[in-house]
Amino acid sequence: MAGKAKAGKSFTPKAAPEAVAKYRRGQSNKTKGLADKKQKAKLKQTEKLFEDGANAAAMSEMLLPSEAGYLEAEGMEKTQRFKQLEIKENVVIESARKSFNLQLADFAPYTFRYSKNGRSLILGGRKGHVALLEWGKAKIQTEFQAKETVRDVTFLHNERMFAVAQKKYTYIYDAEGIELHCIRTHIDINRLEFLPYHFLLVSVGNAGYLKYQDTSTGSMVAEHRTKLGSCDCMRQNPYNAVVTLGHTNGNTTMWTPNMNTPVVKMLCHRGPVTSLAFDLTGRYMVTAGMDCQVHVWDVRKYKKVHSYKSPMPTTTLDVSQRGLISMGFGAHVEIWKDALSSKAQAPYMRHDLHGPAVQTGLFCPFDDVLGVGHERGFSSLIIPGAGEPNFDTFEANPYETTKQRRESEVHALLEKINPDMIQLDPNKIGTVDKASKQVLDAEKAERQAAIEAGKMERKARRRQRGRSTAMRRFLKKQHNVVDAKRENIREQMEKKRKAKEERELQEKNGTPTVSRALKRFKK
Repeated sequence: MAGKAKAGKSFTPKAAPEAVAKYRRGQSNKTKGLADKKQKAKLKQTEKLFEDGANAAAMSEMLLPSEAGYLEAEGMEKTQRFKQLEIKENVVIESARKSFNLQLADFAPYTFRYSKNGRSLILGGRKGHVALLEWGKAKIQTEFQAKETVRDVTFLHNERMFAVAQKKYTYIYDAEGIELHCIRTHIDINRLEFLPYHFLLVSVGNAGYLKYQDTSTGSMVAEHRTKLGSCDCMRQNPYNAVVTLGHTNGNTTMWTPNMNTPVVKMLCHRGPVTSLAFDLTGRYMVTAGMDCQVHVWDVRKYKKVHSYKSPMPTTTLDVSQRGLISMGFGAHVEIWKDALSSKAQAPYMRHDLHGPAVQTGLFCPFDDVLGVGHERGFSSLIIPGAGEPNFDTFEANPYETTKQRRESEVHALLEKINPDMIQLDPNKIGTVDKASKQVLDAEKAERQAAIEAGKMERKARRRQRGRSTAMRRFLKKQHNVVDAKRENIREQMEKKRKAKEERELQEKNGTPTVSRALKRFKK
């Protein structure tokens, strides 16, 4: 029959080249010039599988059920003038329920976190109130009073466990509010982060130590001394799991658990850094400081793209899955659209809290919602176009069942990534160092020489019984320091020594010496 496909062959539709290019992972391997036929055939088969996978992913875009939508103004209207009450009245009932206020002034100000799938919400009041909610259903899962200061909260690998940074130690609780662990090595903590693919709980506090704790084994992976004082600003880059800190001297430092010094150190502001955030692709970093500036940085080149001016210092920043930026300053919240790669001229939306100062502002994953923690409790705002409308159930499933959650937890533990693999460019993992053997040997010899030189350095001996005080050690270090004052003293001492030698020589030869007072009469 005409048009009938040949046996053993099937027709595979092809997607547009620009759509396929988005899902390709780097350049393809070149098989030209390979002498080994088996290896050549294996590489060709592997490349064909990669190309088929990219084509299938591009074709699946046609089946995506939802599209992102934004506010659109007509005529002379501006989207930033739309109020939350007006938006709530013109959306469906399910979306209108997502806008609400929790009046909790007795335990405020509040910090909070959304779970990875956006389904659960953990609230932490500064005066000890901790609550776990399934906020979409307005259902409280657990609630308790810690009876001490709560500085930060975060979920662990799923919504069944969360960590709370309390007054002195860091505690881990389950979904029932039962205390599972008290981590006494994390003392006086200000900020918490969790790396989901490495099962690492990261903390930084007033002591200035950055600590990595493995929650699957309970061991301390790394402990770095930042040497930059107390830190109250920390975020992770979702692209490469590099943790970034903002310091009081205007610097931001990027850290990995396998290096005890920062891999990148940038001067971002002329005053203390108050907040920072990364976009989902890890290409852009947004920082805010006490100098009332908000800078957008290209992390690939470590250069500033553009800046925004805020009326007062911005206390919280966040970037949504669709690239919207939220800025919280004073009692105001602003949302900027298309403000990363290019500079926006006006905010997309604005909301006034009318009194309470903003503490924390975070976007909810896979939903058009912005949560705001402030000095009177918690507010949930509707921000059209903020969340990703299409989700990957293997990554995060907002509708997962108990069985699916258990399965994903087991798979996450089996696929856990080694902390030593965290680096600025994750694509470097698995690549081959193409340097020649002479270069590698020279680098190895240089490293060995540096190690030997460090061992040969003479260390000052610590003497006991009060002989090794701080002043004595300081004077000992200053013994070989040459400055102008010391040179003048040496010259005076040298003159005195020469004068003494002349007097002794004159006395030895029998020449009468004349006193200093009678020298004026000497002829």
